[in-house]
Amino acid sequence: MAVDTTSTKSGYHLATELVHIDSDAVKDNYNAASVPIYQTATFKQNSADGSGGEYDYSRSGNPTRTAVEVHMAKIMKAERAFVVSTGMTALDVILRLVKTGQEVIAGDDIYGGTNRLLTYVSQYSGVKVHNVDTTDPLRVEEKLDPIKTRLVLLESPTNPLIKIADIRAIAARVHEVCPSALVVVDNTMMSPYLQNTLELGADIEYHSGTKYLSGHHDLMAGVIGCREQSVAESLYFVINASGSGLGPFDSWLLLRGVKTLGIRMDKQQSNAIEIADFLEAQGLKVHYPGLKSHAQYELHKSLSSGPGAVLSFETGDVGLSERIVESARLWGISVSFGCVNSLISMPCKMSHASIPAEIRKQRHLPEDLIRLCVGIEHPEDLINDLARALETAGLKVKR
Repeated sequence: MAVDTTSTKSGYHLATELVHIDSDAVKDNYNAASVPIYQTATFKQNSADGSGGEYDYSRSGNPTRTAVEVHMAKIMKAERAFVVSTGMTALDVILRLVKTGQEVIAGDDIYGGTNRLLTYVSQYSGVKVHNVDTTDPLRVEEKLDPIKTRLVLLESPTNPLIKIADIRAIAARVHEVCPSALVVVDNTMMSPYLQNTLELGADIEYHSGTKYLSGHHDLMAGVIGCREQSVAESLYFVINASGSGLGPFDSWLLLRGVKTLGIRMDKQQSNAIEIADFLEAQGLKVHYPGLKSHAQYELHKSLSSGPGAVLSFETGDVGLSERIVESARLWGISVSFGCVNSLISMPCKMSHASIPAEIRKQRHLPEDLIRLCVGIEHPEDLINDLARALETAGLKVKR
């Protein structure tokens, strides 16, 4: 596997690092076993000029937020990390680095919210956005401009067709052709536990902390990790100026959730592998990098330490897909992923509905596609529930 989960700076496995918080991240006179929640907007100062205190106003910084940012930097192997209000806020902060007249290269199979924000930026900020097939590094290279290209935005795996981008090769070529361009990777679907994109050559990695990092869908958060301090300073300026930093209580929730990321992801991934095998055995077209039938199975293995817990499949008929989704009992019909409970959805009708139908067609996004976000339940129960839903919808199931 490409990602060595044993090689952290301390020498501990990543699963261990997830659990243990750096005791120096927050000064605590009482040695609390859990990082305290500093639920305060402002901090008292000792001098009339306001100098001398480490914190003054929670928009600029808060001890609880510092604790989770230091922890995320450690597990992302980042020079510095930030936590903000949502995953889309994370992308919005990053896009503030792009000036009018500059260009962004992004995938043609991306999250609907990402597409919506990129469309807005292209319409109102004078930024050109190129959507290309990022599974082919040559398609990315064709759009590179040494002067105009500012960001290359990747997802791998992509959402929802689970395609793989060769992050290592693309990052190397971008930095060669466009030294001032930044390679940005939305690593939400893999999480830092399975894939470290900064080590693969990305300049910025970001996540929706709402997904695997928190793990319980009781929190909205975004996480940004930077490979270089200069980039981090630019991002912090935007976060501080706009007031988009994560609040103390949500920071504490995120820190608590991250501690169990390893054990959750291991279970969700093992469940997903069994479910993908079951669906493929039914003759359905399954998109999942843990299957050897996936066109980029070997590439994904070279980039990450596992296939993750999100997969999608096609039925060939929109009505059939609708009946399957509505017949499931254990699988909740919902957008998002990364939660301990399993979810099912039709992206074209939910998470990607904001992409116009004609654009979805151009990008070969099947209207009948079903996305499964696998939780930690017993795999036999999940498979039995899917089998019953398939049969109720009119398919003959092979047991």
